[in-house]
Amino acid sequence: MIIRKLRPEERPPMDLLLSADPSLELVEAYIQRGECFTAIIQDRAVGVYVLLPTRPATVELVNVAVQDRMQGKGIGKQLVSHAIETARLSGYHTIEVGTGNSSIGQLALYQKCGFRIVGVDAGYFIRHYPEAIHENGIPCLDMIRLSQDL
Repeated sequence: MIIRKLRPEERPPMDLLLSADPSLELVEAYIQRGECFTAIIQDRAVGVYVLLPTRPATVELVNVAVQDRMQGKGIGKQLVSHAIETARLSGYHTIEVGTGNSSIGQLALYQKCGFRIVGVDAGYFIRHYPEAIHENGIPCLDMIRLSQDL
């Protein structure tokens, strides 16, 4: 597997991006402002992440997704680790990520990769998504914010 920045002539893997964030409007907005990276196996995108500069010296990991059939193989962890190293090498001092309160697996992954919980944006998913989101039998209502110093 290789992880590389999407080339300007390439189309982002929207199916993967939308599997992690169901808002086409939000996804299109942040892929225009950020950098999209893909995990490639045999010329197929099996994973994706986007880094979005937010403040001086701070970047946000806004979308991490792995194809359903490829989950559980460590690809997500490799993507997050690659994002952290890419941010560090790009001169950022802080990397942030947000995920839903119901995203149990993602919360565990980010903490295993060195992120610490720094806050909760209560009602984020109610305000920004017109349709209810449920994961793991839990309503996704709040954004859990995590951060890591680089």
